[in-house]
Parts: sequence; structure tokens; C-alpha cells
Amino acid sequence: MKMSAALEKKFNAQITLEFESSMVYRQLAIEMEDRDLPGIAAWLRHQADEEIVHANKFIDHLSDRDNHPVIGAIAAPRVSVKSVLDVFETALAHEQKVSSSIRDLYSATDKAGDLDSRPLLLWFLSEQVEEESTVDEIVGRLKLIDNDGPGLLRLDEDLAQRPTTTTETTAN
Repeated sequence: MKMSAALEKKFNAQITLEFESSMVYRQLAIEMEDRDLPGIAAWLRHQADEEIVHANKFIDHLSDRDNHPVIGAIAAPRVSVKSVLDVFETALAHEQKVSSSIRDLYSATDKAGDLDSRPLLLWFLSEQVEEESTVDEIVGRLKLIDNDGPGLLRLDEDLAQRPTTTTETTAN
């Protein structure tokens, strides 16, 4: 049941990336708070919380298999955004990075014959399709809006409607 040291290292790298994702989303939320777009900021904060839930899923998987989860070094996020569109293009690029990492992790477990990781990673592959699609849809809407003030305020209002939970209630 215990995975190899090489796979444990790859899973720990994914844990670190999930926490990094949380920090990226939190920084993007700060940028939107500074622009007085509280609905968009709340949506991004929720994404930050969701990334912690994802990290916890990987941590639990390693722990359940008698491996040792370790969070690696995480640099402060360096995001430079000039518009709301920049925020979501940054988010989309980061989601694509996470998707690629999960696909690589799946390939590594498949190559190693680690069937025990398959259900978790299949869930994450599906989750990443949803994550990229959601952010890509927001990017599309922002391109249609094209910095139109009332359009941005409408999007801010729409994104504020996302149900809110915390990392504790969604981790179960």
C-alpha cells in the first residue's frame, strides 16, 4: 500500500503546488479588493480555499498510505495585473499549470503500476477540466465586456453569488 519514495516526492510536489495555487488566488483576490470589486474578490478567495482542500486531499492520500506528506518551499506569488481580464488570464494559466502537473502525476503513477492512486487522480483530472472551463468562461465574458463599467459591476455581482464554504466544511 505504501508508495515508492519517488512517487511520494511527486505527490509532495503536488501538495506544494496546491498551496501555491491558494496563495496565487488569494493575491488575485487582494488585487480585486483594491479595485472595489468585492464579488470577484470573494469568488477568488473561495478558489483559494478550494486549493487548500485539494492540498488536504493529497495529504490525506499520502498519510493513509503510510507515506509522509511534506509541504515544500512556497515563494510569495508574483502577480502583476492591470485589469480584471489580467486577473482571470493569470488564474487560467495557473489552472493549466496545475492540470499539467496532475496529468504528469497520473502518468508517473500509471508507469509505476500504482493503482491505489488512480481514483484520487481521476477525480482531480475531472476537477481540473471543470476548473479550467469555469475560468475560461469568465475570461470569455470579460472579453465581451471589454472594460465596460456596468458590465464589470454585473460580473462582480454574478460572481458574488457563488456559495461560500470554508476549507474545513468542504474537506469532508
